[in-house]
Parts: sequence; structure tokens; C-alpha cells
Amino acid sequence: MIKSDNLLKLKSNLDSIPIVEQLIDEISTVNEFSSEIYGKLTLAVIEAVNNAIIHGNELDEDKSVFIEYQINNNELVFNIKDEGVGFDYSEIPDPTSPLNLEKTNGRGLYLMNHLADKIAFNKNGSEVELKFIF
Repeated sequence: MIKSDNLLKLKSNLDSIPIVEQLIDEISTVNEFSSEIYGKLTLAVIEAVNNAIIHGNELDEDKSVFIEYQINNNELVFNIKDEGVGFDYSEIPDPTSPLNLEKTNGRGLYLMNHLADKIAFNKNGSEVELKFIF
């Protein structure tokens, strides 16, 4: 792990998730976020990092996940980037569709979309921006 001002570099290992939880705890405490904002941040950001580690970098510990965050006025923005090839984020099936209810994957992006106030992917899907308004 490498941490500098507003940037965190993690190995692609699920053992990195508690570091992300600690970062969210620190940001939430310093900014006195409500439990609602804290819950949204925790679920959405950890899901994005989890996706970067598992799907983006395919658990390759030689690859890193980069987390950058910025706080401006009443807005918190997280950028989570992996070193994978990306994915077509426009082709994600709706996990609430009757055809997909039995599937065990595809819910993370759905959650991120509903928890963040705004979500955007870069052109190949290897970077996601999550924006939260508080």
C-alpha cells in the first residue's frame, strides 16, 4: 500500500479491502458524515474496489488499484482505477429483471448506480468515478 495526499495505491488482493474501509472511516469522521452518507460510501466504494481487484486486475498482485478522492464544498468524488483491460459498462444486464434474479453476479454495478449520486466510467471501463453529495 502506498498512501499520499488523497491517493491510495493498493495491491490487487482482497486483503486490501480493510484499508479502504479505514479510509472511508477517516473521511467520514473528519467530515462528520451522517450514517446514511457513510453507508452509501462504504457499500459503493468497496464494491468498486472489489470489482477492480477481482474483475479488472483478476487478483493479479503485480497489478494495482488506485483510489483517488477529492472533497469540494458538499461533494465527495472517488476515482477507482484498475490496470485491467476494462469492460463494456453499457452492456450490464439489470439484476432485478426476472431473467437475472437467479444469477450471482451483476449486482455490484447496480448497487453503485443507486448509492452514488453520479457514476461515470472512462472509455474502456477500467476507471469509475463515484460522486456523493452531502
